[in-house]
Amino acid sequence: MLFNSLLPGISGRRPGRWHVPASIKKYALLLALCTPLTPALADTYVLPSADDSVVGWAGEVQARQEDTLADIARELQVGHTEMRLANPGIDFWLPGEGTPVRIPTRYVLPDAERKGIVLNVPEMRLYYFPEEQHFEDPVVVTYPVSIGRMDLSTPLGITRVTAKVKNPSWTPPQSILEEAAKAGEPLPTFIPPGPDNPLGEHALRLGLPSYLIHGTNRPYGVGMRVTHGCVRMYPEDIERLFSQVAVGTPVNIVNQPIKLGWLRDTLFIEVHPPLEEDTASQGELQRIALELIKQADSERPVELLGRNLKRALREQSGMPVAISRGTEM
Repeated sequence: MLFNSLLPGISGRRPGRWHVPASIKKYALLLALCTPLTPALADTYVLPSADDSVVGWAGEVQARQEDTLADIARELQVGHTEMRLANPGIDFWLPGEGTPVRIPTRYVLPDAERKGIVLNVPEMRLYYFPEEQHFEDPVVVTYPVSIGRMDLSTPLGITRVTAKVKNPSWTPPQSILEEAAKAGEPLPTFIPPGPDNPLGEHALRLGLPSYLIHGTNRPYGVGMRVTHGCVRMYPEDIERLFSQVAVGTPVNIVNQPIKLGWLRDTLFIEVHPPLEEDTASQGELQRIALELIKQADSERPVELLGRNLKRALREQSGMPVAISRGTEM
């Protein structure tokens, strides 16, 4: 229980089920002996220095007979697509008793200013950088999200939170009413607050007209491209973000299927499948990756592990892969 309460990304939601490397256990014990700590939140990480940009640890959990990967994903604040990419070959709905399940809770931070909310759409993940408090380490809080479908994509760019609405009502736009009618599932023209409201119980209005960051009454769709452009979160996640974010908080929506970042002397790459509408070829992804590596090499010498780079680009698992020789592999 000690290690579950101390390690970012492994805090006590599933005590005893995490596999923790011995080196990390040793580090956690040293922290416990030397530093007064409170239990870590599963999605909160102390920010590295400005030169580094990798946070968290990837872990592994043993599935129980009654588990689905969707259950495990929600319990450990991972999105639907993230969980599928991290566990190819495992039945999403019937993984089976004792099946080892990889939990992708290590992240390369997006290449963006560490301020307010940063949303990386191909990753389907939101990063919130609270304002630093005196005598406290700066942190980043990260959550899985759903984004807009290919024909109704979530817009990119810089905006801000313009309003916070608790128990929002919803007036579906005409386009959604028509789409629902064609699908044989007609919607009312006004949906009051309550369990049938698709916006859930909390919503953050953005400076982009008609776009929100909101909860949902269908949480198992979080982490997929299923919305009409809005950003959808697990109910428990938006409730927490809602309590932290102020009106006026900047929101930066970016499109970065490839992220590069250092952790001390090791360079990591994190590759996500590009958005369908971007139609990036394998060669194009490699070109982008090599450009990013060239930039990184201008900052620190890189002894590239070409085999690891090729594997990361091929698998597009969404999990950081070490692509240089170092001590953090």
